[in-house]
Amino acid sequence: MKRYVLAAGLVFLIISVTRCSFVDQTKETDAPRVFGATYMTRNNPYFDVLNDALTQVVEGNGDILISRDPCQDQEKQNGQILEMIDEGIDILFLNPVDREAVRPALEACREAGVVVINIDAVVEDREYVTSIIETDNYQAGVLCAEDMMQRVDEARIVVIDSPGQTSIINRLDGFMDTIEGNDNYQVVYRGSNSGEFEIAAEVMEEALQQGVEFNVVLGGNDPSALGALATLQQYHREDGVLIYGIDGSPDFKGMLKLGYVTGTSAQSPETIGRVAAEIAYDYLNGEEVPEYLSIEPYLITEENLDNYEVNGWQ
Repeated sequence: MKRYVLAAGLVFLIISVTRCSFVDQTKETDAPRVFGATYMTRNNPYFDVLNDALTQVVEGNGDILISRDPCQDQEKQNGQILEMIDEGIDILFLNPVDREAVRPALEACREAGVVVINIDAVVEDREYVTSIIETDNYQAGVLCAEDMMQRVDEARIVVIDSPGQTSIINRLDGFMDTIEGNDNYQVVYRGSNSGEFEIAAEVMEEALQQGVEFNVVLGGNDPSALGALATLQQYHREDGVLIYGIDGSPDFKGMLKLGYVTGTSAQSPETIGRVAAEIAYDYLNGEEVPEYLSIEPYLITEENLDNYEVNGWQ
């Protein structure tokens, strides 16, 4: 009888321990994973679409996505990333305000064991990120230059750039390399903004006030090009000016349909967001992921606009 009681007690103990272990493991397995996302701004609807694509994949897997908007302030973005680390994120989707000044946040992610997926605009210190997903921004600039050269034999060009953003730097590099060595195409004015409509409008106004003569405007993104257009219309100077943007946004395509702008090298925030999220899950599942992935852009003009949805993103 004593032996039986002892055996029964051992069985009960084993069942109890096993049950506790099972419950604990279930809790750990079923607990949703937390992802973080931060973009240079949410003032550009491009990033809203990108965030929606990320959210769809993450929440579709039963997990959580925390999003932050630093409003073009790198110091603020760094602080927001530290907050998300404290909130327990496993992976950070990062679109930096400034490719160099984001480094302290990258160092904090490495120290905390947070994996960084770099999207859309590449950081300077690539060794801190696991994977980079972006549009081929260099080619986007090439496409704009090639189209311009087909339309006009000579051009005096105003460029609106954004020195802190790798994506825009690469776009303008592609454009400049394409026209290099041809004296018929010259940049006569170069102004900087943060890729936003209002600031680009001010840059365009400064060029007009300085009496710059030009017949082409290249914006580093669509909001920059549209900001320039707004100023040109205000001063009644838009006639005869070719205006190029890069994004393929609904707003730009709407102006393209009305004949106010010339072309945009389109990219797909939906594709970038979806692919970035899929890569994150591949990594978490122990699969090998690409260190760099480039998505090809394509030029949308008035001539081929009917092939695309004007009111939506690609």
